[in-house]
Amino acid sequence: MADHLIGGVFEQVEVLHPRANRGQDAPLDALLVGATILDIRRRGKYLWCDLGDSALFIHLGMSGQVLIGEPGTCTSPHLRIRAEVSGREVAFVDQRTFGRWLHTPLVGGIPAPVAHVALDPLEADFDVAATARRIRAKKSAVKTVLLDQTVVSGIGNIYADEALWQAGILPTRRASSLRQRDVVSLLDAAADVMRRALDAGGTSFDALYVNVNGASGYFSRSLNAYGQEGRPCRRCGTPIRRVSFQNRSTHYCPACQKL
Repeated sequence: MADHLIGGVFEQVEVLHPRANRGQDAPLDALLVGATILDIRRRGKYLWCDLGDSALFIHLGMSGQVLIGEPGTCTSPHLRIRAEVSGREVAFVDQRTFGRWLHTPLVGGIPAPVAHVALDPLEADFDVAATARRIRAKKSAVKTVLLDQTVVSGIGNIYADEALWQAGILPTRRASSLRQRDVVSLLDAAADVMRRALDAGGTSFDALYVNVNGASGYFSRSLNAYGQEGRPCRRCGTPIRRVSFQNRSTHYCPACQKL
C-alpha cells in the first residue's frame, strides 16, 4: 500500500455497504476527500493511513482485502468501499463484512481503536526483553499468551504454531514456567517467521487472502507445523500432531518441542 498511496490525495469515496463504515457518525467522503496520505502504518492486524491529525483506520476482519488499480478495475460482488486516491482506485472487498474503514483521531500517533493493542515483533520500538517478562508473568499456556493482543500483537494462530515449533516450545506449556531466555528465543522466532511470511506475500490458503495487486502469498509452502498434521517433522521426522486447544487448531511436534 505504501508504494502506491503515500503522498496521494483522496478524491472520491463511496461506501457501498453500511457495515463497512459502521461506527462512523459523519459521511466518510466528507471526512476523507481532500486529505493527503502522509504515511501508511501497521500494528498487528490493523492498518491505518496517517492523515496528519487523524487517520483512516482499516480493519480487514476475517476476509477483507484492499486492492489498488486503475479506476473501474474492481468488479467484485463483495466490493464494500470504493475510493479514488490521486487517480488510483482503492477498493475494499470484504465477503463476510467483518472488516471496516473508520476515520478516527490519532492519539500519540496511534488511532484510537488501536490504543489497547501491544506492539508487534516487527515494530522498531518493540522491546523483546520487556515483552518476554510480560509473557512470563502469565499463568496461561504460552500459545494463549502469544495470541493476547494486549501482550504482543500480530502473531496469530498460524505464526504462533510456527514460532513455537522453531523455538522448540510446547504450545501448552505454562508461560510462567519458561525461562526468560526461552521466551526471548520464542519472540525472536516469531519475528523471523513473520518477516519471512511478509517476504513471501503472506500465507494464502484461498482467494480471500491476497496482496494489493490481487496476488496470493506463498508462505504456506514453508510451514513447518501449521497444517502439517501427520507429516514428518522437518527437524526430527516425528509425525506432526494436531490438537484442538481453546477452540483453535494447534500443530506441534511431540518429540522435539520439549521445552
